Amino acid sequence: VPIERITMLADQVRADGLDAVVLIGQGGSTQASMTVTKLNKLDGAEIPFRTMDSLSPVYVNHILGSSDPARTLYIVSSKSGSTLEPTLLLRVVWQYVSAHVGERRAGSRFVAITDPGSVLEEMAHEKGFRDVLPGSPDVGGRYSALSVFGLFPMALVGIDMEEAMELARRVERQCSEDHLENPAVRLAAFLVGGYREGRDKFSLVMPPSGQVFGLWLEQLVAESLGKNGSGIFPNVEVDAGILSVPCDDRLAITYAVGNDEGFSQAARCIDDSIPQLHMQVDSALDVVEHFLVWEYATAMCGILLRTNPFDQPDVESTKKAVRSILYERSTPFGPKCFSCVDLDGSDGVLSLAVSESVANLGTSEFLNVDEVLRQLLGSIEPGDYFALDAFLPFYGIGRREALERIRHRVAERLGVVSSLEIGPRYLHSTGQFQKGGPNTGVMLILSADETFDMSIPGETFTLGGLVRAQATGDFTTLASRGRRVVHIHLTDNDSATLSRLADRVCAAVSAAQGMRKSM
Repeated sequence: VPIERITMLADQVRADGLDAVVLIGQGGSTQASMTVTKLNKLDGAEIPFRTMDSLSPVYVNHILGSSDPARTLYIVSSKSGSTLEPTLLLRVVWQYVSAHVGERRAGSRFVAITDPGSVLEEMAHEKGFRDVLPGSPDVGGRYSALSVFGLFPMALVGIDMEEAMELARRVERQCSEDHLENPAVRLAAFLVGGYREGRDKFSLVMPPSGQVFGLWLEQLVAESLGKNGSGIFPNVEVDAGILSVPCDDRLAITYAVGNDEGFSQAARCIDDSIPQLHMQVDSALDVVEHFLVWEYATAMCGILLRTNPFDQPDVESTKKAVRSILYERSTPFGPKCFSCVDLDGSDGVLSLAVSESVANLGTSEFLNVDEVLRQLLGSIEPGDYFALDAFLPFYGIGRREALERIRHRVAERLGVVSSLEIGPRYLHSTGQFQKGGPNTGVMLILSADETFDMSIPGETFTLGGLVRAQATGDFTTLASRGRRVVHIHLTDNDSATLSRLADRVCAAVSAAQGMRKSM
C-alpha cells in the first residue's frame, strides 16, 4: 500500500471527527501497533488507541465502553482474514456499534487490514466498511511491523510518516550491509554466541513503560526460533534484582525507555557474570529502528541455528483443538495423556487437569490442588523455565498483581526464567515455543468462569466459553507433547479469588524450594 494512501485515509478519519481508535486483532497484526501507539502516548499523544486482543468479557466491555462509537474508528486486522479471535470479536463489536449508530452508518466506522482475497475482505465490502487496506501475502504477521498492519495505526496517532520511512530506509541499509558495524549482525552474534555456550534464554530487562515493546519482541523471537525441539527463549523482566545472582542459562538485554534514571540504576545490579547488551528507545519514532534490527537479527539467528524463522508449525495445533472443542464437541488428545477432575468450587477451583508427565513424577492419584501444584513446581530444575498462561482479564484492581506475585515468586525462589503470558495472545507467540521448543517448560494454565458473560452473534457459545475452550485446547495439545502442564479452571476471575490462588501457588513454591534444600 503506498504510504500516501495510508496518510490520506488517516487524515480523512480525523477530518470526519473520529478521534478514538480500537484495533481488533491477534498476534502479529496487533503487537507492533500496540507498541508504537503506547509509546507515542508516553510522548504526549492525545488520541486514545486501544487494542482488543483479549476475549475476556471484562476487558471487551471495558474497551467498548471507553469511547463513543459514533466517534471511534474500529480497525479489524487479520492477515488470513479467518483467525478465530478477531472474527468472533468483530461480530460482537459490529452488533454494539450498529445498536448505537445504526447498521447503515456502522460500516463507515470500520477499516479492515487483510491480505487480498480473504474472507474478511469480502465481508468488509458486503458491510460497507470505510476502506480495506491490503496486506502483502509474502510478509509474515510477526514481521509485518512496518507493513500496512503497523503503518496505518502509526499514521492515525499522528506519527510523522515521512520521517518514519526515512529512518526505516536508513536502518534497513545498515542491516543489509556485510559489515561488522551492522547492528543486526551484532545482535544475532550476541544471541547465538550465548546459545552455543548454553545460554538459551535472554531476559529483556526494561521498565514497565517498555513492557509493550517486550511483548512484540517476545513474539518475534519465540515464534521464529522455538521449534524442532530447540530455540532461544525471550523473557520480559521488569525486576533487575532477579538477575543479581549468576544465571548460567541466561543473557541479559537492558532496554532503557526515555530518560528513566531509576531504571539505569536498577540495571546495575545485574550480576557481572551474565553477558549483557544495552539498548535504548527514546520515542515512538525511535522504535522503528528497533523493529528492523530485531527482525533482521532474528532471521539471521534462524539461519545460524538452522531453523526456519518464518514458519510456526505448532501454533496451528491448538487452533485445531479449539475448533474441535467448539464445533465438534470433542477434545482431541492422545490416549491417557492427562487426567481431569471436576471439583465443587468451594475453594474457588472448578476443575483440575494434569498432564501425564506431571502425574508420572509422583502419585497418579492427586488428593487436592495443593498436591498437584507441589508436584508441578517441584519438577522445576535448573535450566527450565516457568510460564503462567493466564486466560484472565488483566484489567481491574488486584488481578494482575496476584498473577505477577506468582511469576515473581517462582523466579525469585526457584531461580528460573518465569514469565506471565496473556491468553489467548500467547498462543500466537510463546505458545509456539512451549509446544515446539525444548521440553524444558513447566506451564500452569489458568482460566475462569465469567460472572457477566457475553454472547457471540451467530454462535451457540459465549465469549467465556470460547476462552475456556482455548485454555482446554492448549492444555491438551501441550499434554499430548509430553509437556509438564496443569490447567486450573476457577469459579470466577475476581481479584479475591486470584489472590487466594496466588497464596496456594506461592506456598507450593516454598515447598519446592524446601525440597531442593533438603536434597
